[in-house]
Amino acid sequence: MTKTTHWIKQLAEATKPAYLLIADLIAEDVRTGRLTVRDQLPTLRDLATALNLNYTTVARGYAEARKRGLIDSRAGSGTFIRGQAPSMPLRGGSGAEMTMNLPPEPQDAALITRLHESAALALAKGNFYELMRYQDFGGTAEDRDVAAQWLRPWLHESRVENVLVCPGIHSVLTALVSQLARPGEAICVESLTYPGIKAIAAQLGVKLLPLPLDEDGPSASAFEHACKNLHPKALYINPTMLNPTTTTTSRARREALADIALHHSVPIIEDDAYGMLSRQSLKTLAQLAPDLTYYISGFSKCFGAGLRTAYVSAPNARLAQRLAGAMRATTVMASPVTNAIATQAVQDGTAAAMLNAIRSEGLARQALADEHLAGRGHLAQPEGFHLWLPVEESWSVVEFASYLRTQGVGVVASAAFSTDADPPNAVRVCLGGPMTLQECDVALRLIADTLDHPRHPHATVM
Repeated sequence: MTKTTHWIKQLAEATKPAYLLIADLIAEDVRTGRLTVRDQLPTLRDLATALNLNYTTVARGYAEARKRGLIDSRAGSGTFIRGQAPSMPLRGGSGAEMTMNLPPEPQDAALITRLHESAALALAKGNFYELMRYQDFGGTAEDRDVAAQWLRPWLHESRVENVLVCPGIHSVLTALVSQLARPGEAICVESLTYPGIKAIAAQLGVKLLPLPLDEDGPSASAFEHACKNLHPKALYINPTMLNPTTTTTSRARREALADIALHHSVPIIEDDAYGMLSRQSLKTLAQLAPDLTYYISGFSKCFGAGLRTAYVSAPNARLAQRLAGAMRATTVMASPVTNAIATQAVQDGTAAAMLNAIRSEGLARQALADEHLAGRGHLAQPEGFHLWLPVEESWSVVEFASYLRTQGVGVVASAAFSTDADPPNAVRVCLGGPMTLQECDVALRLIADTLDHPRHPHATVM
């Protein structure tokens, strides 16, 4: 009892409820080292006797300490100090940047120098004032030619007249949804999908028809049923490294979806934001149904989210110009300065170098995830920088995410991605952003530790 005898005086002098003070005293003794990890605490009855408190008060004190993550109690073994879990240092009040799906930032000095030099060259070329003027929507002839070249590996027959250079993928999606579906009409989407498309649909009054997901991608039979009975105005799909589940739609499923879309003349919005990260050689929907598909790619996942340049290849030149008109009405134009930086990066190979560096970072971070989350059923793609993590039913995923936030680690609960009002017990974890590889390692350890030793989600460790 010697480890807790000094509590008697503090309890006698305190005005705070005794059960809260017991938890405070445990936390203070852990902080000062008087109690260390795996030290055993007295039983409830022994501590109640020693402190001259009733049994219920001590039981509430231990319960509060468990909520704060300070102790573990095991039937038949007793109550032990768990100690303070390591937490990620907060950066600018945001914690580990694992809530936004940002690509990792490779810390390669030569690559960073190359990035600076490429951007400087883009701004130094030609007449600077030309970059400060209004331009026709879709980019300059040079921008569009470079965009078509960049997209060619994923389209094979990328034609300049079908291509637009746009201010980010999100702006393209907003324009396309507004163009293809009127308020009250519907588009098909995955049952777990990019939250941005949910926000866009809500803003425009467009309904979302969820397609159940399996290991091959969105259900073809559900899409067929929707086309026959519900008459969707488009299919939105994120076929490669789906945000959030990381699923890559199989070749057979892509072919089935394309066949159904062609049979029912349903336009396809192929959001391939992660497609360039993957080394899998799968045909895009745009290759399978070129006359129906708007293929969208950009630099937010393979370069950096701040480079707000996206490329869209429309089914034909007429539809490209129609889309340009819709986007001009809402965004006027893509920034000529941003376009110039993107064009130069593609031309001089900087974009390809950055893409390869991000892939390598993804491989290293996914290896850490495999180590720390082994046996937990998490889903990931080797070159990707996010993963999908099932959470045991003993946790509410919202509470799990809330608890990790108190520790400086951000994960996103499945409800943010759900379109069918039945989200699974899972969270998306981003392994990229400004975190170093070492910080990512600490964050993953903390996630694994939290799963091993559940704590109250709203508690903070004192």
